[in-house]
Amino acid sequence: MRATDALTVAAEGGVIGDGRTGANLALGVGLIGVVIGWLALARVAGRISTGNARTGGVAAVAAGLLGTALAVLHLATSSGGPGTGNGMVGAVVAIPLGLVAAALGRRAVTRSRHAERTNDRLERELGSA
Repeated sequence: MRATDALTVAAEGGVIGDGRTGANLALGVGLIGVVIGWLALARVAGRISTGNARTGGVAAVAAGLLGTALAVLHLATSSGGPGTGNGMVGAVVAIPLGLVAAALGRRAVTRSRHAERTNDRLERELGSA
C-alpha cells in the first residue's frame, strides 16, 4: 500500500467506522502534538528536567503537520455538510489544532537552539578565563 493510499483510508475513517473516524483521528494526532509541544517548551524553560526539548519540538511539528494533513484530506473526501455526521466540524477544528502543535514545536526548537548557543558561549568564556 502506498503512503497516499494509507492517508486516504485514514482520512475516510478506515474500512470500519462511521464518517467521524477520520476527523477523530486528526483531532487526536493534533492534540497529541499540542501536548508534546507544550512539554518541549516546558523542558526548554527548565520546568521539566527530563527529555530533550529539540526532539520533543520536532515531534510536535511532525504530529501537528500530520494532524493538519489528515484533517484537510478528510474535508476533501467527506460528503455532505456540517451537522450530517460526517465529521466535517471535527476536521475543521483539527486544522488549527494541528497548526498550533506545529507552532509550539517550532518555538521549542528555536528556543532550544538559542539555549545551546548561550551555553556554548558561556563554556568558552569560562574555559578561556
